[in-house]
Amino acid sequence: MTEYTTVSIPKDLADRVDDTIEGTSFQSTSDLVRFLLRSIVIQHQKRGELTEAEFEEITEQLRGLGYLE
Repeated sequence: MTEYTTVSIPKDLADRVDDTIEGTSFQSTSDLVRFLLRSIVIQHQKRGELTEAEFEEITEQLRGLGYLE
């Protein structure tokens, strides 16, 4: 059985995510966050480590989605 933990994000961000995923295959904010984090972790594992440029690119993508300020 998979165990879960809770991640908190501001309500306005959650609302923006809901608007963003409307019409996509993502059923919830949690689905999108799991997808994004899994993608980052897989990318990291394949390369062994993230370069500073890759980290900055991911940071900018997350900022653009509203996950970072």
